[in-house]
Amino acid sequence: MPAPVGPGRVAVVTGAASGIGLALSRRFATEGMAVVLADVEGPALEAAAAGLADQGARVRTVVTDVSDADQVDALRDAALAAFGAVHVVCNNAGVGGPHSPLWEISRGDADWVLGVNAGGVLNGIRSFVPVLLEQDAGHVVNTASVFGLFAGTLGVYGPSKHTVVALSEALHLQLREVGARVGVSVLCPGPVATRFGSSDRNRPASAGPATGREVDQESAARMDELLAAGRPPDEVAGLVVDAITGGQFYVLTSTNRIEAIRARAEAIVTGTPPEPPLSFRPAPGPLVG
Repeated sequence: MPAPVGPGRVAVVTGAASGIGLALSRRFATEGMAVVLADVEGPALEAAAAGLADQGARVRTVVTDVSDADQVDALRDAALAAFGAVHVVCNNAGVGGPHSPLWEISRGDADWVLGVNAGGVLNGIRSFVPVLLEQDAGHVVNTASVFGLFAGTLGVYGPSKHTVVALSEALHLQLREVGARVGVSVLCPGPVATRFGSSDRNRPASAGPATGREVDQESAARMDELLAAGRPPDEVAGLVVDAITGGQFYVLTSTNRIEAIRARAEAIVTGTPPEPPLSFRPAPGPLVG
């Protein structure tokens, strides 16, 4: 099977205007691939693409709200019209949202976070996997979070990322059932030095005004501290490319939550209630192995 990463290949990356998405786009361009960058932030998206084009990359941009299935279909159509094929799909767009208790989160906030984080990944799968199946080659990378691997307390954000992990596992198994030569990886990053903590800049009017609750402000402050000490996005992009070429499914970026992941698995087996995770703390270093 031809490698999905390399010269002449095409990658589609959502959430590509900044952070991990932009780093992925840069790395794919370095590998000689054409890149279709998608993001809800039009000006930032154009600036990101211009930077890549200045370095000789073949790029296209499509302003896309991944929570809208029609817009994701349009992204697929634009990618195929521009380059004739798609070999790597990174369903990377995501938002943080409020970290309030679930019973205090507004319907607008819930719809926003779940619509982007979980619905966006499902929309990407529905739009692009048939293309990869028809080509009989390709790879899907879904961005979850390390908070999608153990019991957490980040409002609806953690549950949305658990959904991404489950979607990725189901996709992998279903593709294997039909003998498809399409790979799947789920990226579960710990702290990464991005603007993720300011995702309210893309808050839609439909979500209503931000509440400004004290619990959300405190959580946001801890998140900003965590992200400031996070791993560089370019290093994370390198891990993703290694995972694609090496057939790795789960992609973690640090080791500081391994014990929490093990504890959750043990609690499931024994039937005991989940324990609260350790407080936010910077990751000690890259995952070894």
